[in-house]
Amino acid sequence: MPDFETLDYDEIDGVAWVTLNRPDVHNAFNFRMQHELKDLWRGLRANDDVRCVVLTGAGDKAFCVGIDRSEMMGGWESGSDVGSRPDDAVASTGQAGASPWHFDDPGDNLGPKTNDLWKPVVAAVNGMACGGAFYMLGEVDVVIAAEHATFFDPHVTFGMTMCFESMHLLQKMPFHEVMRLSLLGSHERMSAQRAREIGFVTEVVPAAELRSAAEWVATRIASAPPVAIQGTVRSLWTARELSRRQALDMGRVIIRVGSDPDSLYAGQQSFQSGERIKPRIR
Repeated sequence: MPDFETLDYDEIDGVAWVTLNRPDVHNAFNFRMQHELKDLWRGLRANDDVRCVVLTGAGDKAFCVGIDRSEMMGGWESGSDVGSRPDDAVASTGQAGASPWHFDDPGDNLGPKTNDLWKPVVAAVNGMACGGAFYMLGEVDVVIAAEHATFFDPHVTFGMTMCFESMHLLQKMPFHEVMRLSLLGSHERMSAQRAREIGFVTEVVPAAELRSAAEWVATRIASAPPVAIQGTVRSLWTARELSRRQALDMGRVIIRVGSDPDSLYAGQQSFQSGERIKPRIR
């Protein structure tokens, strides 16, 4: 993988550990981080050594608090400046002109699924997660949170429509919970425990145990045949986005593509050996 300015990257036992590394701004993403994340997700598609990914944030205060407003909006002096964009933003995203049909959404860079990565991604949320963080959390496969983690979105508080972020959350939370989080803005934060109760978070652990909890899940996922794992991920996301009948029809294709003969043979040999994994109970 290339060297990154805003991300820390490491590979251990088939797991890529990716850390959003701008703790001085609570890991807010700037233009550089956006494009480094896009390069990361696209690059991992061809890295067969990596079979699972863990995504987290540097420090213990925040996973990510969304877009870096000082870079995107720091030059505004009046309402008339709102329609303009900094020169570096134009150069970074490729957007030019004032046409409303040429809009570059930061989410096109941030999420693994948008960038066609179907290896499982486990998020380890270590503090605040808000705003644009939901671009990423909306496209990961498992969310584990530290006990002090909180989830909220301040868009409406600061005069902005919460649009794409709420759409991502609606795939993972009940409608009324997304609506409450969206409309209350900065006035309320969802606790890690509440996020677990509604199914957004799968496990809540003490902060000191967050890495080990994510490691346990990621390494067990990485121990399975990658074609079967990635086919399973693709199946579930396909089923979420299509009707039941459409998903079942697509499943006929996915099951053929995801049935690797070597993996099937090895699995059958393991089954016949009588050896069984002793599972833990969650």
